[in-house]
Amino acid sequence: MKNGNVILIGMPASGKSTVGVILAKVLGMNFIDTDIVIQHREGTKLNLIIDKKGIDAFMKCEEEAILATNVSNTVISTGGSAVYSAAAMEHLKRDAVVVYLKVGLRELKRRLGNFKERGIVIKPGETLEGMYKARSVLYEKYADITVGENGASIEDTVTEIKRRL
Repeated sequence: MKNGNVILIGMPASGKSTVGVILAKVLGMNFIDTDIVIQHREGTKLNLIIDKKGIDAFMKCEEEAILATNVSNTVISTGGSAVYSAAAMEHLKRDAVVVYLKVGLRELKRRLGNFKERGIVIKPGETLEGMYKARSVLYEKYADITVGENGASIEDTVTEIKRRL
């Protein structure tokens, strides 16, 4: 995996950012959070981009931010909706291992709380359950490695990813 990247995908609140920082330290790699990249590029928070520009415009911003990311030896934490863009995912998968941090629906509900402030892409009329079902299929499609998050500590998750790389 020399010079390759590790891509973290999964539901919002699955731990991608937290795990990503620690995994990068443990592996001696760089770290990027694409949600932070989007906020930097747009000059505002994710939820405000969605509120002001709409979901489609946000997803276009997300795709553009990911396609502009050209790095090596980096752990990349993606936003939960990155998997909606085939172009973005194909770009990320080049010379990378994609790790799906899988969390169950009950745990997701517990972790999310008030998800309106997080900047989560949930389509008008879509329920959290509907989003979960739709995205789970895409996460499975793109994943090279799946790591279950239910009941696992951050350290357990990092250790498991490192072992499986």
